[in-house]
Amino acid sequence: MAIAASLKSLQYSSCLLRFRRNPIATRKVLPGFGFKARDNQITCLRSSSVSHGKRRGEAVATAAKKRNQSSERCAAEGILMGGGETEDIAEVGTMMPERIKVVILTACMMCLCNADRIVMSVAVVPLAEKLGWSSSFLGVVQSSFLWGYIFSSVIGGALVDRYGGKRVLAWGVALWSLATLLTPWAAAHSTLALLCVRAFFGLAEGVAMPSMTTLLSRWFPTDERASAVGISMAGFHMGNVVGLLLTPIMLSCIGISGPFILFASLGLLWVSTWSSGVTNNPQDSPFITRSELRLIQAGKQVHTPTNRAKPNPYLLLLLSKLPTWAIIFANMTNNWGYFVLLSWMPVYFQTVFNVNLKQAAWFSALPWATMAISGYYAGAASDFLIRTGHSVTSVRKIMQSIGFMGPGLSLLCLNYAKSPSCAAVFMTVALSLSSFSQAGFLLNMQDIAPECAGFLHGISNCAGTLAAIVSTIGTGYFVQWLGSFQAFLTVTAFLYFATTVFWILFATGERVF
Repeated sequence: MAIAASLKSLQYSSCLLRFRRNPIATRKVLPGFGFKARDNQITCLRSSSVSHGKRRGEAVATAAKKRNQSSERCAAEGILMGGGETEDIAEVGTMMPERIKVVILTACMMCLCNADRIVMSVAVVPLAEKLGWSSSFLGVVQSSFLWGYIFSSVIGGALVDRYGGKRVLAWGVALWSLATLLTPWAAAHSTLALLCVRAFFGLAEGVAMPSMTTLLSRWFPTDERASAVGISMAGFHMGNVVGLLLTPIMLSCIGISGPFILFASLGLLWVSTWSSGVTNNPQDSPFITRSELRLIQAGKQVHTPTNRAKPNPYLLLLLSKLPTWAIIFANMTNNWGYFVLLSWMPVYFQTVFNVNLKQAAWFSALPWATMAISGYYAGAASDFLIRTGHSVTSVRKIMQSIGFMGPGLSLLCLNYAKSPSCAAVFMTVALSLSSFSQAGFLLNMQDIAPECAGFLHGISNCAGTLAAIVSTIGTGYFVQWLGSFQAFLTVTAFLYFATTVFWILFATGERVF
């Protein structure tokens, strides 16, 4: 349901191949997963009526000759077909391609990941009123999730590189669902227990991002990767919408425990589906067809094999290159702005415009919904630019510049909003444009370090989490001392601008490690 918004423009293409007496229908492919036409494409045999045996025999002979000459491609479907047995063609069925199943499950996981976070951002409002928390202490509670998140980022990234994303992600979702289930009990027990459970929740969630990027890089060709990440991140942002809309309703109908029990149960259900339906690598999947596997492998960039004994280079080697620092600073800035809005948006609307909790949730949900949609199309646009001949470096710089300059300008305008509707518009623009970062620094990790992308993601995410802790706590202190959000929004805007300049100067789409 949450993923449907990012998949609304699903389109179908079909190609009817005839070989002997087996008509083969094509797969259904998402927009953004188109493929480049190649000189050695197979010509699709249309279903024109061939009544005479001679003409039928000639058509069959021609198809067989073409099939055996070279590796061929169905122009309408884009799936490579080798010149092997007849069953290679028969593999192309009407079922959904396996890599699309992987990205849909990943998007569902990312939806739960963010929904479980946003539940606390809404529930903390009645908790603060009940327990008498100040704005500064409210920032401490909001940031407790990040205390655990910062430690698991690097470790989780290294584990993903070593063991693959499937197992690491299954354990992560199971553990953070358990922490979500325990949160109401911890809040009722003591503040210390609540902080510990939220830190454990963050510790488990730290593996989500590295697992996602590593899995998708293995399951998708290079010119589909941005679209795949866009779909997954659309699920991530839709998690905010689901959490913001459902949590106030369940809080009023069931109580504080209601939304936590719901999302914890959904997480455990997802684990059971994931464990039985996904593999770390496409070649290990019992469900994938040989033609789809060849498509994935043919679309990978060719890397020179290395004889490195360890999967990850030394930390000092990674930090010695400016493209690494471009990614780190981009992650820090992205997390700084993202967690300010994620943690404080409902409080902002309630404090500045004096709206109730349900109204604040509705105003807060709109920006995240548009972010989910724009993030998907940003990924599709990135793939299109690469397929049409633009360099990976240029595309990454363009997307990241939009992803930072847009939010920076929007946050400056937010300082002058006079109504909740006007503020919601500026926040919507800020978050919609920030989603272009998904086709910037988030994909750039696979570009510069394909063999240790999970480890690099962990390092940059660790730095980004530190920035998120400072911004989340800092917002609370700024509001308590100055009585408004304006000063902190201005600081965040100029941080966006400065990081954009650094990114343009030092980022690259070429392999570095």
